[in-house]
Amino acid sequence: MDFFNVVSVEEARKLLLENINLELESEYVDILSSADRILCDDIISEENVPGFDRSTVDGYAIKSSDSHGASESLPSFLSLNGEIRMGKEAVTEIHPGEAIYVPTGGMLPKGADGVIMIEHVEKMDEENILIYKPISFGENVIFKDDDIKIGQVALEKGKKITPQDIGVLASLGIFKVKVYKKLKFYIISTGDEIIDLDEEMKIGKIRDINSYVLYSMIQKIGGEVVNRTIVKDNFELLKQEVENGLEDSDIVILSGGSSVGVRDFTHQVIDSFEGKGVFIHGMSIKPGKPTIIGEARGKGVFGLPGHPVSSIIVFKALVERFIKDIMGVKEGKDRVKAIVDFNFPSSSGKTTYQMVSLEERDGKVYCIPNFGKSGMITLLSQSSGYIEIQSHEEGIYKGEERDVYLL
Repeated sequence: MDFFNVVSVEEARKLLLENINLELESEYVDILSSADRILCDDIISEENVPGFDRSTVDGYAIKSSDSHGASESLPSFLSLNGEIRMGKEAVTEIHPGEAIYVPTGGMLPKGADGVIMIEHVEKMDEENILIYKPISFGENVIFKDDDIKIGQVALEKGKKITPQDIGVLASLGIFKVKVYKKLKFYIISTGDEIIDLDEEMKIGKIRDINSYVLYSMIQKIGGEVVNRTIVKDNFELLKQEVENGLEDSDIVILSGGSSVGVRDFTHQVIDSFEGKGVFIHGMSIKPGKPTIIGEARGKGVFGLPGHPVSSIIVFKALVERFIKDIMGVKEGKDRVKAIVDFNFPSSSGKTTYQMVSLEERDGKVYCIPNFGKSGMITLLSQSSGYIEIQSHEEGIYKGEERDVYLL
């Protein structure tokens, strides 16, 4: 493939799906360990939630029609017919003119269709109460199967499990859930100038930033990093480390070594293994043009740019998107709508990613640009996310509402 025969972001995403076919495996995990894992089957309810009509407040179960017309000056008079104990079945049937005390979460007696809150009731004696407020049918009540019905898809395949979803699973009595096994990643930072955090800093050296950021981003999307290492600009050393990555992981990520240069061997290394080799070498994206992607031994190998912002943008736009696509991940809360607070031109023919900060004013969310070079790590730490400006757009204009993709 010609060097820098660039492709668009959309073309790159399509090529990824066509050329890298990872074998996805599944496993059952305890729901207490399932947060941020991806469901690989629909969760279909085998029971109703709730399984009975229940009260959402402390109060008195009544026929709602008995409260109609009740007011502070002219209360309704009802006879008290006992109480329902928490966790017990309601065996008493309520009749017109009667009320039965029921606690929050308690089962409604047969015949009741509403609950009057205890704050709006005055107990006259052990047998009679006064109601000072009317209620409507179903008020302060959750009816049987209001929440989840038998046979209903409670959680869809591809859902990233949240703490709220774990609550749904618990409500259905599900204590183990089938999820995709975590994809394994191998991170290699390349360059003679790169040193790790525990090495002595000397003039001309640069501390490894990207592998630490990428490690955290991989964890955030539910992946597992099996190793993180630094390799100097040497073909044999880099090939051996990629070999290790192909043995131990599903996806190998190289940070740096993707730009033009006699000492950059990423392209050659990827092509030296059995497989399709490099099928993307350069993208019409800003930042991140010098991106290399290939397939070796059925695994994905991503050569990301060395500049931190470029590296993270390409990871979000391609690697993370690829993982979501192959697992069928449903869109989560990874973006927000915000009003653009500036005019910004785009680069012609390129998909541009503009880093922004979010700010709330008068109940509205605005996004403000963060300008800086792609090698500046503070550009990331000061940003909430980024706006994606498509290649056909001339730019973005103040007052537009855009999606801000959160970092």
